[in-house]
Amino acid sequence: MTTDSAAGGPRKPSIYDVAERAGVSHMTVSRVLNGHPNIRESTRVKVMTAIDELSYTRSSIARALATNRAMRIGVIIDNPGFYGPNSVLRAIEVAAREHGYAVSSFAAGDADDRGADAGAVELLTQGVDALCVIAPRASSLDLLRQQAISVPTLVVKEEPDDQMHSVCIDQRAGAAAAVRHLIELGHERILHIAGPPDWFDAKARTESWQVTLEAAGLPVAPPLIGDWSSDSGYAFGRELELGDATAVFVANDQMALGLMHGLAERGIRVPDDVSVVGFDDVPDARHYLPPLTTVRQHFDKLGQAVIGELVAAIEGEETEERELIQPELRVRASTARVSPA
Repeated sequence: MTTDSAAGGPRKPSIYDVAERAGVSHMTVSRVLNGHPNIRESTRVKVMTAIDELSYTRSSIARALATNRAMRIGVIIDNPGFYGPNSVLRAIEVAAREHGYAVSSFAAGDADDRGADAGAVELLTQGVDALCVIAPRASSLDLLRQQAISVPTLVVKEEPDDQMHSVCIDQRAGAAAAVRHLIELGHERILHIAGPPDWFDAKARTESWQVTLEAAGLPVAPPLIGDWSSDSGYAFGRELELGDATAVFVANDQMALGLMHGLAERGIRVPDDVSVVGFDDVPDARHYLPPLTTVRQHFDKLGQAVIGELVAAIEGEETEERELIQPELRVRASTARVSPA
């Protein structure tokens, strides 16, 4: 409900109106809006219900003036043309808007070895309140460490980092689920097409594939190194000697698509002759021929976790123990039980 202003017109509801409606303090409302991790779910629901009932919207300009902040988060994204990094960026933008922040991004890539370094300089010059690095390669992160960064910085990678906050989807759990699925179907020779070894996510998926096979007492062949593109998967599909391998775990869906295309041109049927599992669950994966069994990454949850962590750091709040977001295996028609010899 709005009240009349001195000029006689309706006044937009304030944070104090929300607090009164929800029966909490205005500081509690602020903490809910900023994604504070130590808010009870029942309190959060009351505050969000009051916000909806009052049609309350925050003014980023007013908040920036009151807090002396830019209300902007800088994001350095490595190779944004790939589905995974781009999806994380979109999710961060959505979550940032919900918290009253805008996002400025800087695209780094293989053609610019100093991309991350230059991105940090450019974004910090804009006066951002925090930095996030998406899908980093080891080399780009090493360059970033050389910068004297005065704002909270978060890197999206699985391993904890001594110098930066970190949030990630559990890459190892996703890869393990994919490989265990194939083992449960009776596959004993499972090849792996990996992403570039300089990428943290590719490294984690490859290591998990190897560890899972070893734990099951199964042989481990050297991984095949792709470049995330469907073209590299297609090249493997045209040339790969399967031998006695009956399944392939592929580090992303785009390479899996190319692999199945190349195999089909050779008359090798999926899943009759070889099962294929991807990673990401791109929107088109369920329309591949055959529909692709893959590991779904919940990018929306990742975006919320990134922004929650950064806003808490901006506010000087303690954050809860680091959480790895769990992926989900989506079983479709590209995998099948091993046919009896």
